[in-house]
Amino acid sequence: MSSTTLQSSNSDTITDITRHQIVIVGGGAAGITVAAQLMRKDSRLDIAIIEPSDKHYYQPAWTLVGGGAYNMDDTIKDEKDCIPPGVKWIKTYADQFEPANNLVITKDGKRIQYQYLVVCPGIQIDWHLVEGLKDAIGKNGVTSNYSRDYAPYTWELLKNFKGGTAIFTFPATPIKCGGAPQKIMYLADDTFRNNGVREKTRVMYCTAVGKMFPIPGYCEALEKVVARRNIDVKYQHNLKAIKPETKEAIFAVTTSNGVEDVSIKYDFIHVTPPMSSPDFIKNSPLAVQPGGWVDVNKTTLQHNVYPNVFALGDASSLPTSKTAAAIRKQAPALVENLYSLIQSKQLTGSYNGYTCCPLITGYGKTIMAEFTYENKPDSSFPFDPTQERYSMWLAKRYILPWLYWNRMLKGAPFEADRLKSLKG
Repeated sequence: MSSTTLQSSNSDTITDITRHQIVIVGGGAAGITVAAQLMRKDSRLDIAIIEPSDKHYYQPAWTLVGGGAYNMDDTIKDEKDCIPPGVKWIKTYADQFEPANNLVITKDGKRIQYQYLVVCPGIQIDWHLVEGLKDAIGKNGVTSNYSRDYAPYTWELLKNFKGGTAIFTFPATPIKCGGAPQKIMYLADDTFRNNGVREKTRVMYCTAVGKMFPIPGYCEALEKVVARRNIDVKYQHNLKAIKPETKEAIFAVTTSNGVEDVSIKYDFIHVTPPMSSPDFIKNSPLAVQPGGWVDVNKTTLQHNVYPNVFALGDASSLPTSKTAAAIRKQAPALVENLYSLIQSKQLTGSYNGYTCCPLITGYGKTIMAEFTYENKPDSSFPFDPTQERYSMWLAKRYILPWLYWNRMLKGAPFEADRLKSLKG
C-alpha cells in the first residue's frame, strides 16, 4: 500500500490517495470468498476490501429463522473474523467509481486507487417501492424474512396465528434467493397444520410472475406441492401498496385487458420487497442499462468495457439466479481470470451460470434445485433432483451453513461434482 498524486475528473489534483493492487467492493459472501481464494493462490497479493458493516450474515438461513428452525444469532459473525488474514479492511461505504482513473471514492471522502477491481456489494432492497410498507413492516401481521430485523418476527406471527388469510408475495423485480418467498409459505402451512388452525386459514401465494419457478422440472414439482397443500396461487399479482389501518394488500394485476388494482384483506402477510442494483452502482460508469447492474461477460466475469474490473454476485449482470451457491462457482472462475490477467496470461476461467436454490417444501423436505444458464436441472447428486428429500433438508439445515463458514469463506474448495460420476 502507498500514497500518490492523481488527477481526478471530479476535482483538482488530489494527494494522499491510498493504493492497493486489488480492491474488492463488498465484504459479503462474494467479496470474502474471492479474497480468500486469491490469498490461497498467492499470499503476496495486496488486497483491500471496502465494507461498511461490522457484522457478516449468513442470509440463506433467514428463511429457517422465520420458520422457527434456526437461531438468528447463529447467522451472524463479526466481519473482522471473516476477513482473510493479510487482507486490508477499509470500513466504509463505496460511493463513486472513476474507472478511467482506476479509482474508488468512498462516502467519507477516501480515494482508493487500484490496479484491479472486484465489484460485489450485493443487492439493494427497495422497501419504499411498496407504498406504506416501510411504516407497516414489523408490526400488526406484516413481516419479511429479507431483513434480520423482521425474520424473528415472522416466527412470532406464525406460531401464534389463529386463522384467517395468510399472504406470501413475490415481486416483479430480480431478487436474491428466488425460492425464499415460497419456502416460508410451506413452513407456515406446516405450522398452521401442526397448531390446528389450517382448516380456518386461507394460504395465498401472490406472485408477479406467471410461474411457480422459472426452471422446467422444478416448476412442475412445486405446482404439485401447492396443489397438495391447497394453496391459492395468484399469478401476475404484483404488490404495490399496504394499508395497515384496514389490513389490505393492494396488487397491480396484469390481465388480458391491461393492469388493474385488486385489494385483498390479510391477517398475516410476508412481503418479498422489490430489489435492484445499489444506487451507487446504477449511477456509475460500470453499469449497463436497463437495470444498472455491473456490466460483465457472463462467462469470464470480466467487465465489458474496463478489462481490469471484474464483478460477481447479486450486483453483477450475470443472467442467473442471485444466490450464495452461485458465488461458489463464480468465485473460482473470477479468481482464475483475475490472477491470469495479473500475470499477463490468457483468461481461461469459465462460469456456466450454475446456481442452486434449496427449495424448502416443509419441515424435513427440500428440493435441491441446481441449474445453469441453460435453465435445465444440473444436480450434483445421483438422483432425481426434482423430488422432495429429507437428506436435502439436512443439507440445507446443517451442512450448507457449516460449509459456508468453514470452507467457502476460507477460500477452500468443497465441490460435489465427483458425485455426478455415480449417476446411473
